[in-house]
Amino acid sequence: MADWTDQLPQAARSYFEGRRLDEVECIIADLPGIARGKAVPASKFARQDYFHLPDSIFYQTITGDWGEAAGEDGFIERDMILKPDFSTASAAPWTGDWTLQVIHDAYDRDGEPIPFSPRNVLKRVVQLYRDKGWEPIVAPEMEFFLVARNVDPAQGIEPMMGRSGRPAAARQAYSMTAVDEFGPVIDDIYDFAEHQGFEIDGITQEGGAGQLEINLRHGDPVKLADEVFYFKRLIREAALRHNCFATFMAKPIADEPGSAMHIHHSIIDTESGQNLFSGPQGGETDAFYHFIAGLQTHLPAGLAVMAPYVNSYRRYVKDHAAPINLEWARDNRTTGIRVPLSGPESRRIENRIAGMDCNPYLGIAVSLACGYLGLVHQERPRRQFYGDAYDGDGDIPQVMGGALDLFDQATELHEVLGPEFARVYGIVKRAEYEEFLQVISPWEREHLLLNV
Repeated sequence: MADWTDQLPQAARSYFEGRRLDEVECIIADLPGIARGKAVPASKFARQDYFHLPDSIFYQTITGDWGEAAGEDGFIERDMILKPDFSTASAAPWTGDWTLQVIHDAYDRDGEPIPFSPRNVLKRVVQLYRDKGWEPIVAPEMEFFLVARNVDPAQGIEPMMGRSGRPAAARQAYSMTAVDEFGPVIDDIYDFAEHQGFEIDGITQEGGAGQLEINLRHGDPVKLADEVFYFKRLIREAALRHNCFATFMAKPIADEPGSAMHIHHSIIDTESGQNLFSGPQGGETDAFYHFIAGLQTHLPAGLAVMAPYVNSYRRYVKDHAAPINLEWARDNRTTGIRVPLSGPESRRIENRIAGMDCNPYLGIAVSLACGYLGLVHQERPRRQFYGDAYDGDGDIPQVMGGALDLFDQATELHEVLGPEFARVYGIVKRAEYEEFLQVISPWEREHLLLNV
C-alpha cells in the first residue's frame, strides 16, 4: 500500500491491515446531506491530490430538479476542486470488496472554500467561535425508524417485523425487550461503527413503533457532523441486510412521534479550559443565558435549515414528543430549549428543534450560529418556563413557506453562515417547495373531490 495510507486514522489502518485495498470512495455532502462523489481504484487515488465535481451538485433539490442558483454567469457547471481530509477516512464495511470512504472539502480554482458546501459552512461558524477564544462542543442525538420495506410511495409506511414475527410496537420507550426485537440490525450497526472507528454512547428504544435513538459522545462540531453523515449511510446499510429500511424522515408514520436530531451545546474558553457556561463557584454565567437567548431569538429564522422539508413540519405536533415553541427550562423535555441535569463542568444547552432529516453540517451550523449571535450581542432570554410547554402557544413556523420567508429576511444569520450560502440555499429550497405545491395529495382527493 502507498505512503498516503500513513495518514489514515488508526481504525481504518486496522481494518485494512493485511488486506488489499480495492477502492476509495471520494465523497462530499450536498445540501440535503446526500453523499456525492466518485469511486476510484485505490491505485488511482494514490496518484491524485484532488478530483473535480461540478458546483451544480449544490443547486439540486431532493427530487433531482434544479434551483436557479448559479449566479450571474449562468448554469455553466463550473468545476470545483475537491481535496481529501484524511482524518475522515473510514472503512465501508458493508461492501463486497475492501473499500475506503474519504470526505473531501470543496474549493474554487483560487483555493477559496466553496461557500455553499455544507461542511465549509460549519467550518466557517466554528472559526467565528475560535476567533473569540471559544471552542464549541456538541453532542448530537440521532432518532430514526426501522420500517418494513416500502417500494410503493402510494402506500403508507409500516413498522418493521421484529424477531418475534410481530410488527414493532409503539409507546415502548426505553424498553429493552423492544430493542431486542431489532437485535440483528443493531448488532450490524455496532459492528459497522466499530470498524469505522465510531464510539456509540448508547442505543435506546424511543416512543414510536420501530423508533430508535443513538447518542454520540461530545466533541468537535465538524467531527461529529462527519460522524452523523457517515452514520446515516451505515444505519441504512445495516437495515438493508435484514430486509427492512432505516428512515430519517422527520415524520414517517402518522400518529407516531417524529425523529429529531437533538443537539447538546457547551463552549470551552480556550485560554482557561473552563466551561463558558459555568462560573468560578459553579453557577450559571451570563454567557449561558446569552446562548439561550440567541437560540430563542434566531432559531425561527434558522428553522428552514433544521426543518428542511414539508414533512419536517408534521413533527411539531402538540403532545407528540417534539417542541412547539422556544421556551427554555431545566430538565423539561416539553420545551424547545432544555438544560439537562449536569454538574458545572458539563453544563450544556440542548436544542430540541432540529429534525433528523436535516443535513448534520447545516443543522449544527445554524444552531451554533444562533447561539453565537446571542453571545456577541449579549441578548437576554425570556424567563425560565415552568410546567408543560405544550399548554402554551407555538412560536415557530408551521409550514415550509413561512420558514423560508423568515430565513430569507434573516440578514444577521446570513452573515454568520455566509451570504452566498444563504442565497443558494434559499433559492434551492424555494424551488423544492414550489415543486411540492404542484402535488395533489390523497387527502385532497378524498375530501375535496366530491364535497366542495
